[in-house]
Amino acid sequence: MIRIILTDDHTILREGIRALLAAEPDLQVVGETGSGEALLELLATTPADVVLLDLNMPGMDGFATLAHLREHYPEVKVLILSMLDHEKYVSRTLEGGAMGYILKNADSAEIMHAIRTVADGRPFLCTEIGLDLLRKLTQLTPEKAPDHGAKAPNDLSGRELEVLKLIAEGLTNAEIADKLFTSKRTIETHRQNIIEKTQAKNTAALIKYAVNQGLID
Repeated sequence: MIRIILTDDHTILREGIRALLAAEPDLQVVGETGSGEALLELLATTPADVVLLDLNMPGMDGFATLAHLREHYPEVKVLILSMLDHEKYVSRTLEGGAMGYILKNADSAEIMHAIRTVADGRPFLCTEIGLDLLRKLTQLTPEKAPDHGAKAPNDLSGRELEVLKLIAEGLTNAEIADKLFTSKRTIETHRQNIIEKTQAKNTAALIKYAVNQGLID
């Protein structure tokens, strides 16, 4: 069971995420707070595995809260849930110890996948940010360079190649599942297998891998 604390000053958003996660047997919301100060007080008495942390909050904002969490609760994984999509915020929080970053407009399947990923100790970057960073990267380095550290695409099954191409096109797990007429859980399994086979650390790395291997334009 993954124990989760929601920290966001918008009550409606917390209620929405709590309702979303209530249907997942392996995810449990053990608390919610509207500020960084309240989060630190709650953690003193309520163990948690993952904290979903907003950045724009009154009083102690997400950046200051993250610093306190790294110092006093280093075992807790932090997943940033924010509307701020500029790479400077992403870079600052990841360098500050956050395990993942996802935008509030991400769909439910990606949010749940992000929680499970960071709870497992693996970094996560949402698809929208990954695609934006990739576009900026390719503008700086337009020529494709082979990734000698990645495995050959022949290691991927035909279905895994299909899923990888759809991930690289920006589709969510739910959208890929609909397109391939299968379940979201199956797509999550394929995504994990692809990550393990390509040794990519996040969605942005997967997209870069697909581009370098010529799987997408």
